[in-house]
Amino acid sequence: MKILLVCSVGMSTDILRGELIKYAKKEQLPLEVKAVGVHAYRECCTGYDVILLGPQIAYRREKIAAECGNLPVLAIAPGDYAAGNAAHILEQVETTLRGLEK
Repeated sequence: MKILLVCSVGMSTDILRGELIKYAKKEQLPLEVKAVGVHAYRECCTGYDVILLGPQIAYRREKIAAECGNLPVLAIAPGDYAAGNAAHILEQVETTLRGLEK
């Protein structure tokens, strides 16, 4: 699974990126994650399975989805984001992707 994390500047999502990678390794899940600021997502959104937004830019979900084609764009719940709850975040991504396969 390939995830693009987007937040205001890319710093807080880089912290979350580390949590996601650590959890994926522990659970032996194939995962590639890149963290960028909102200024950079357009240039690199191709090739990902999903885009995850930090809560601070969740209001831009529709705009980002429109600019990145058919990629699913999800806003991370503030509690999961703050706690780095990688298990719950990846569960939501997997549920979304399974729903798209049907």
